[in-house]
Amino acid sequence: MYAYIKGEIMDITEDNLVLECNNIGYNIRIPLSVAQRLPGTGATVKIYTYTSVREDAFQLFGFLSRDDLEIYRKLIAVNGIGPKGALSILSAMSADDLRFAILSGDAKAISKAPGIGNKSAERIILELRDKVHLTNEAVSDNTAVPLDARSNSEAKNEALEALTALGYSPSEALKALQQVAVTEDMDSGTVLKQALKSISTI
Repeated sequence: MYAYIKGEIMDITEDNLVLECNNIGYNIRIPLSVAQRLPGTGATVKIYTYTSVREDAFQLFGFLSRDDLEIYRKLIAVNGIGPKGALSILSAMSADDLRFAILSGDAKAISKAPGIGNKSAERIILELRDKVHLTNEAVSDNTAVPLDARSNSEAKNEALEALTALGYSPSEALKALQQVAVTEDMDSGTVLKQALKSISTI
């Protein structure tokens, strides 16, 4: 229903934002990760929203970037993961950390979210592994740009799995991959070698 709402922050809690726009105050459910990144009350902010309509509830869920909203939409499409479950996951970990967990098959990291068991985490990995890709940090207007085009995303994703298997943290792996200029003729082995070289300079 609403693509986004831009207005003044009237109140913030760890899971809810009151945003005033045109003299209307909107209650918007937000993950903890969003609450921690919001400016204080009185500031103006643009929140990208998802509208959940059920027989017993009408709720707005909000995020600071279209990219975060997109990963939320993917989560709620997974069987057994509703709007609140998806919000719980994105409260426990950032969107990028979730992508790392999905791509590296780390069900344990996902299952740390309240209300998400190991079976649900494994289902998320199974259903979303081919649907998520790494992204760069959000740019200044709260949008996000692709880290890899479709032609080379597979090579980077495979390199990511290899780096995490070698014991590097997700953040270390992402920083290393961001230093690699991937071309269409590079395979995952070549990407991995260049990423490993760049790690020593990070």
